[in-house]
Order: sequence, then structure tokens, then C-alpha cells
Amino acid sequence: MDPSRITLRPFKPSDAHDMLSWAGDERVTKSVRWKTLATKEEASIFIDQISGPHRWGRSICIDDRSIGLVTVYVGSGNERCRGEMSYAIGVEHWGKGVATVAVKMALPKVFEAFPQILRLQAMTTSENKASQRVLVKAGFTKEGLLRKYLYLKGQIQDAVVFSIVVDD
Repeated sequence: MDPSRITLRPFKPSDAHDMLSWAGDERVTKSVRWKTLATKEEASIFIDQISGPHRWGRSICIDDRSIGLVTVYVGSGNERCRGEMSYAIGVEHWGKGVATVAVKMALPKVFEAFPQILRLQAMTTSENKASQRVLVKAGFTKEGLLRKYLYLKGQIQDAVVFSIVVDD
């Protein structure tokens, strides 16, 4: 994949159809906290909720078509110095380096948009080795295993936590 074709941009209402094609795929959503989308209307509602005062969300695009997302939830109050990143991309783009490029592109944008963030973390299920590789390639440090940490799709699962801090 030519990295110059990959961009991050705010979601547009017209992305709902493209979003449904990947966020409606259970293979994509099995490792994320949100449910598999079933309709274009659900995709539109999801798009409306991606950004806000404590959220940063961007569409991962190839040739300006939405093929995934990267989001950061920013802490508030005593947790304002940290954020949590998540991402997902369509199955047809797995294993091609797209997620790694998108996460790397997002990092400076997030730290610029939220200068109070000193620590950005991401978690994956212990089984999601591909996502763990993305984070390491993007510069995150593996911190450890959180046993029985996530309630995901009806099951309690172990999570692996990664972080990148401003000093890294």
C-alpha cells in the first residue's frame, strides 16, 4: 500500500455508507467496545458521536474513502493528562500497514490538539496479536497484561496495555 494514499480527516455525513461496509463486519468489531453496525442510520449516529469536547476521531481514508477510524478519548479532571486511543480498519486492508501508518499519523495531531495529554495509551485483547504489532510499530511501549480486564462482546477478556508518553 502506497502510504501517500492514506489520510486522516474528520468524518463527513456522507461517510455513513462506507463506514457501514467495515463497521458492519463482525470480524472488524469483535475486538472493539462498540457494537457491529447494522444500518446506515446507525453509522450516521456513530459518526455524530465520534467527536466532542473529550473525544478526537478521524476517518482513516484511502483515496478519501473511509476504510476505518482512529479515536482518542481524552481524560478530564484528575485524568486530563492521559488519553486512550483505539482504531479499526476494514478487513480488506488488514496486514498491509494501513493501521500502522494511520496511528503514526494520528499521534502528532492528537498531542497538538490536546497539549495536556502526557500519556496516550491503547489496549488490545491478549489474542489480538496484529493490533499489538501495530502499536509497537507505531512507537508504543508494551506495559503489561491486565488479567480479566475487559468485558467485551459478552466475555471477560485479558487486555494488553501499551503507552506512548510525551518524553518518548
